[in-house]
Amino acid sequence: MSKYLILVEKTETGYAVQSPDLPGYVATGATREETEQEMREAIEFHIEGLRLKGDEVPKLSSLASYCEVAA
Repeated sequence: MSKYLILVEKTETGYAVQSPDLPGYVATGATREETEQEMREAIEFHIEGLRLKGDEVPKLSSLASYCEVAA
């Protein structure tokens, strides 16, 4: 099991999610939960396709951290 970093953004119509480890893969939805589930399914589908073709699954390289500042 791998944990992919996903970035969740609020949009005018709902949410959008992307993963820095999988450029070009984006999911959108009306709710955060729906959007995250769409992204999970997209990542699983992508990895399955890579394996079926015999391609290597990209290594995870993204890290997340918060920087606290006075605002």
